[in-house]
Amino acid sequence: MAYSFRSRPDAALEFSASELTGALGDSVTVLPLLVALAATTTVSLPHVLVGFGVFQIVWGLYYGLPLSVEPMKALIGLAIVGTLSYAELAAAGLLAGGALLVVGHVGLVGRLQQVVGEPVVRGVQLAVALLLLEAAVGLSVGNPPVAAAGLAVVGLLAAVGYRQGSVLVVLGLGGVAAVATAGVPTPAIPEPTLFPAGSPAFSAAALEGVVAQLGMTVGNAAIATALLCGDLYDREVSADTLSQSMGVTCLAAIPIGGVPMCHGSGGLAGKYAFGARTGGANVLLGLGYLALAFVATGALLAAFPTAVLGVLLVVVALALATAAFEPVSDARSVALVVAVGIVGLAVNVGVAFVLGAGASWLASRRI
Repeated sequence: MAYSFRSRPDAALEFSASELTGALGDSVTVLPLLVALAATTTVSLPHVLVGFGVFQIVWGLYYGLPLSVEPMKALIGLAIVGTLSYAELAAAGLLAGGALLVVGHVGLVGRLQQVVGEPVVRGVQLAVALLLLEAAVGLSVGNPPVAAAGLAVVGLLAAVGYRQGSVLVVLGLGGVAAVATAGVPTPAIPEPTLFPAGSPAFSAAALEGVVAQLGMTVGNAAIATALLCGDLYDREVSADTLSQSMGVTCLAAIPIGGVPMCHGSGGLAGKYAFGARTGGANVLLGLGYLALAFVATGALLAAFPTAVLGVLLVVVALALATAAFEPVSDARSVALVVAVGIVGLAVNVGVAFVLGAGASWLASRRI
């Protein structure tokens, strides 16, 4: 049975089984990244989950669409692998939020994407995927049998047509193991305080991370998401409007303990593929995140098997790497994607982004 009401003239909110399964489709990459981030940094997972819960609901109600609310993968990936501390991650999120708010307000999003070039954005995705694979190996070497068993579960479920759901299954098994070790957690309300995990630290590394992230955000979270809103839902949502809502999200969430968040075409497509058609999916998912925030204790997180985290990061990294090559066809673009990815792995993502943007600009001048 479905329950619905209209939140605005051009959209309805519906609460049904398909909206619920669509909501779960968006959590496939979000939860593994958040658990891995909490296990490798000083971030407070309950506060992060509150941020995701609140803004899933806010943007579901505002747009009346199942828009994705995802971690900014470049910044989160850099924090997981140790390139950014949590304090630098918070600073980078504030900088990115301010930039997105400004460029969206003045209508610069489309122009920025043209200057950067899609292969450079995809190269940053590949670089983050390679860094996540590197981190996955480090997390898995402590317990190879558990890592192998996790990969076997993912492979088996993928073979029978449940590739997306396999990540949630492995995450659930890891959660069961953590509860068996640490016991059933006692629900607790996250303490409302500013910057609960530490004050932002503005540094060169934070600035480099912002530069790299903005290329991905402009292309994937703003422009591609705006196009999908029209393709999948027959709704006109401008990329500049999406940029502004992402800016508001970062600036509002990070002071209360959240992490840099954005919309995303992959998450929107995932929600659609699993049945979501309205912003009701966001409301349901947001309530789920808020419920998790009450039981995500430090003891439970410490008991979560690190080898299972390695498996989750492998799945996320492979999905990110695959997405990096999907829209790229000609040999020159593929070469640029690979070059940016390798430089990002060997040096850092910020340098790779700047060098790639320069190479892309020079190539366009010769054409």
